[in-house]
Formats: sequence, structure tokens, C-alpha cells
Amino acid sequence: MSIGSDDDEYTVLNLAVAAAPGIISEMFLGIVDSAIKQSNSSLFQKRSVREVLWGYRDPFLEAIPNFIISDKTTGVFYPYKGTADGPYVVFNGKDFIQKVALITRYKRQSTLSYWSDDYCDMINGTDAASFPPSVDKNLRLYFFSSEICRSIYGEFEKEYKLRGIKLYRFVVPKLALASPLENPDNHCFCTDLLISRNCTGSGVLDLRACQGGKPIFLSMPHFLYASDFILDSIDGLSPNIEEHQTFVDVEPITGFTMHFAKRLQVNVYFNRTDKIEVLSKLQSEFMFPVVWLNETAMIGVDSANTFKSSVTTPITVLGIVQILFLCLGGVLFLACSITLGVTRSKRMV
Repeated sequence: MSIGSDDDEYTVLNLAVAAAPGIISEMFLGIVDSAIKQSNSSLFQKRSVREVLWGYRDPFLEAIPNFIISDKTTGVFYPYKGTADGPYVVFNGKDFIQKVALITRYKRQSTLSYWSDDYCDMINGTDAASFPPSVDKNLRLYFFSSEICRSIYGEFEKEYKLRGIKLYRFVVPKLALASPLENPDNHCFCTDLLISRNCTGSGVLDLRACQGGKPIFLSMPHFLYASDFILDSIDGLSPNIEEHQTFVDVEPITGFTMHFAKRLQVNVYFNRTDKIEVLSKLQSEFMFPVVWLNETAMIGVDSANTFKSSVTTPITVLGIVQILFLCLGGVLFLACSITLGVTRSKRMV
């Protein structure tokens, strides 16, 4: 439903040139500089949406010897088009319904290996498509996302009705991506003291450990919740909670997600180096936004009606019947008590 064709061209960051110092050994940066000049590459270039997302043969990479870099294709989601994520092992709830949909293994491992810490490496929660039933709005909802290489959580924000179905909205809070100073639990997500300014930076997640060393950093769109020194380094950004936060709207009885919005921003980090001419003129390092994503879904009208007729309505009717039986039981108890009291009084007389 995007407005426009994926053949539309834009001036974008040259991913290969910007990432080169981060993934190529310093001893080869002289060759990198020569390859940039030989291919007439610069820090920015014109590319189509399709190329930026799914990959293109980069002339700069073509000019680098294979023993340094053999793969000459680059792109934000390369090489993941048409590939499967997983496998996953998930509880089916047969023995304990409160574990249904919880992920127990990812790629045959019960923990991750990116963060070198038990807390940050844990696989915790579901895939956010559904959660165990009887959702408690006073507790966090945990979900695991391979795209961000970690488990994260949502906190209750509000209760509302969508297509006649009562939902709980859980949002990924500012605290989930906060610096270790604000949220000590995040200490193991701080992997670079220089870039994070001694772990004081918030709102950005360093994904180099799970992206093969590529200087990919993840954030909310427009650097929502990021530290001022990150947000102020780029002009033209306008973070807005309503448009840029991630949330899941869950039906509390069944735990099914009825509405969600997953919003992420992919950024490339690059800094100054005298060994590459196009990077030698930079005044400071940059966390440069490449693309931001809004993956949204909502239950359809027909599905909502089916859910209400098969789940909500029967539960409502059952609740009414329970109340009626309680009332009837109370009336019968009261009648019996009165009758018993009158009978005893007559005997005494």
C-alpha cells in the first residue's frame, strides 16, 4: 500500500562506502580509498527503493579484490529476501496453557550469543502475534524479535474497543531502550563506550554483533526516545509518539493480538578517517538514518464479527447466566432461610 513504485529513485547514503571502515581491516583502507576513487563513488548516491532494500551490485565493492570482500552486493535487507527466519520451537500449551505461544528455542538454541550476558541473551516471550490467555495489564508483555536481535517488552497504556472488541494496548516504553544509567538492566546492550559516550546514550541499539560487523544501529523512527546528541546531529527529524512508537493491542481473554504497529529505523554509523578521502572531511561521527519501517495490521471486520460471535458473545452470555444463577441462588437461600425461621417460630409457640 506504499504510495509510489519501488523503482522510484532517491539520493541516499552509499551503504558500502559508509560501512567499509567498520567491516574492513584498517590495513586495507588504502585499497578501499583507491577503489572508491576508481569507481567514482562518494558518500551519497542515487538508488531505487528496490535496490536500497533488497540489494544491488555496488561498483565500489566490485573494485575491491575478492580476498578482502568477496560479496559485491549490498542492501538494507540483503540477503534476506525470500529466506526463512528460524527455526523456532514454541510451547503449544498442552501441559500448561499459560505457556502457550512462548518461544523456547531460536535456531536450535535456548539463548542468543550476541551480547555475552545471560540477561540480554535470553529468548523471552512470544513473537507478539499472540500471548498466553488472561492477560494482566499490570504485568509487562515480553516478545522476541530476531530483527532487533533481542527480547523486548511492552507496558500497558490504555484499554479501548476496536470493532466492538475490548483490547489492552501495550507500548514499547522509553525505558526499554534507555541507557544503563536510566535502566541498569540494559547494561549489556552497551557494547561500545566511545559511540555510546560511556553508556550514557539512549534510544539506539548497536546490532554489529548480530549483523556480521556491519555498522547497523537500530532505533525508533526519527530517533524517538534517543539522546539529544544523537537527535541533534541530523536536521529534519520530528519524533512523534503517535506516529513512531511500537505497540500491540491484545484481546485480554484469549491473548490474541488484534492490532499492532512495529516501527523501526535502520541507521548506519560512520566516522572520520584520514585513510579514506571522502570520510576525511567529516567533522564528527554520524548515526545516519537509511530507512524507517511501519509494519501495521488490524483485524478485519469479518474476522472481528466471527471472533465476537464465537468468543466474546458466548463469554458475555455465560457471565450473565452466572449472575442469574447467583441471584436465583441468593433468592432461594433467602426464601429457605425465611421459611425455616417461620417454621421454628411456630414450633416455639
